Amino acid sequence: MTSILQTPIALVSLILASSSPFRKELLSKLGLSFVTHSPDVDESRNLGETPEQLVFRLAQDKAKEVAKFHQGLIIASDQVATLQDGKGANDQVLGKPHTHENAIKQLSECSGKTVTFVTSLCLLNTNNNNIQTIVETFKVVFRSLSLEQINNYLKKEQPYNCAGSFKSEGLGIGLFSELDGKDPNTLIGLPLIQLIQLLDNEGVDVLNAEA
Repeated sequence: MTSILQTPIALVSLILASSSPFRKELLSKLGLSFVTHSPDVDESRNLGETPEQLVFRLAQDKAKEVAKFHQGLIIASDQVATLQDGKGANDQVLGKPHTHENAIKQLSECSGKTVTFVTSLCLLNTNNNNIQTIVETFKVVFRSLSLEQINNYLKKEQPYNCAGSFKSEGLGIGLFSELDGKDPNTLIGLPLIQLIQLLDNEGVDVLNAEA
């Protein structure tokens, strides 16, 4: 794709459409200045919608909502976990557990199985209304876990606001026997390798950009 923006990143507003501290920390790795804005969108799943279609739509909805308040390059993302491949309308979505009891149930269901994390990424350029959206999957194979192990993990890390009931960047790595994906940042919530390419498509080279 032909680069559109030739403006140095220092003169371009970069907005992360998220209140997630994990996504904020990931984006900070690129050394770029940005602000955050939490979008207010309905994240309900539509009838007949696959997990891949759901996260694709929500990333665009979040970016467009934030575009009502900011001008520049808007980064938005969404993620769900499923015990299927994410391509079926009947695939079960594992959301945020919010409670200890729900987290026990989720991790017990995941024990010994492969969980697919489906993560979308959208970059909206409000200067020309160009919108790029991708969906990336990352598979995690869980160890066979005892109830005691699950309880101990949840008490130590309390990942009740995380899809799938774990934090892969922390002790949650101890739940897995295998990881299968292109970018480990995707599992945490923001595909940085893909984001670097999308930014480059808009004329922003993160290796040559001003902080």
